[in-house]
This record gives sequence, structure tokens and C-alpha cells, in this order.
Amino acid sequence: MTETPASEPSVLTGTQDPEQPPGPQQPEPRLEPALLIDVQLEHLNPHQRARLPAMADLQRWALAALDPRLSPRHARIVWPAELTIRITDEAESAELNQRYRNRAGPTNILSFAFEPPPGLDLAEPACDGIGGLLGDLVICAPLVQREAAEQGKTETAHWAHLVVHGTLHLLGFDHMTTTEAAPMEALEMRILGALGFPSPYEVNDDANGERRRI
Repeated sequence: MTETPASEPSVLTGTQDPEQPPGPQQPEPRLEPALLIDVQLEHLNPHQRARLPAMADLQRWALAALDPRLSPRHARIVWPAELTIRITDEAESAELNQRYRNRAGPTNILSFAFEPPPGLDLAEPACDGIGGLLGDLVICAPLVQREAAEQGKTETAHWAHLVVHGTLHLLGFDHMTTTEAAPMEALEMRILGALGFPSPYEVNDDANGERRRI
């Protein structure tokens, strides 16, 4: 099932009389960040679907991770931006994980940054490699739900983290090395903190009542 887009493709601020040329003091209309999300739900039973986050939440979390003020890389995003979030089961997640990462078993999220085919003339040109077409996120709903319970998190907090995490991957952030991981994790914690969520890399330790890193 494909959800309808959560927002209009673009939002313009500023008005101008089409019959009058802009005066020297009149600012040009400014394109505000707007995000078009295609949500695909595949191979999920009714119970799993009932526990999914709302479309408005997916929209809010992804937009938070795309805030142009976060980094120079974010400032190069072409707006309006588009991405796909495919929410699926463990079987499809495992198949994609094996095919594209050569790893067995399902994984909580896979990120596929958009790469235009050779010779494709995009309506919105990429800007330093980051254009309006961001790519695809594939999230394994049953695994997200299970991990949240195992890590002592709410499902909402875990979903928010994975959407933010995956969206940053689409922009080229990574965590394969310590040098890469530290700034990416700091950015995730900053974004999630602004959304009202605790650090995703710490959980409550029932033994002493303190938070510990996972």
C-alpha cells in the first residue's frame, strides 16, 4: 500500500504581482524546506500495521534530520526533497540485506541513496552530490518492535532514531570508523534531543537506576 504524500511538493513564501516587475527593494520568493515521502507497507500483518508510527511522525522526524542549518552538507540539499520509506517484514529485510550487504538475516534499517542512471537529465540538478531525490529507506517493522523491547526504549523513540539515522545516511553520513561515527552520533543525538527523545545510544540500567551506553 502506498500512502499519499504528507506535504505539498513545495512551499513558497513571499508574493508578487505578476503584472508588475519586482522593485529593487522587493525580495524574491524563497523556497522553504518541503519533503515528499512515499510510504510503502509490505508483508505486514494487521497487528504490525497497527503499531506503526503515524505518517505525520515519519514526516516530522525526516524533516528534522534534513534541517539545512545542521551542517554544510545539509545546506546543499535541493528543495523540495523526496524520499521513499518502505516498511516491511523480516523475510524481505533479510533478502535485501544479503543481496546488497552480503550479510545474513534481517536488519533494522537499510539506506539506499539515490544515484541517477548515466545520462539521466534531472529537472533539479544535484548540488554537490545532494539533490532533491534523496533515496530509499527500508525499515523492518518486526525487528524495530523487538529491539525497542530488548533495549528498554519506547517503540516511538526507536522508530524516530532509525528514521533520523537512515536519513542522515542518505546525505552521506556514515559510521564505519570511529572518525565517521562520532560526528554522526552527535548529530543524531542533537536532532533527537530537539524532538524530545533521549540519546538512542543509552538505556536505563535497572540495576543502579542510571543510564548506560549500548
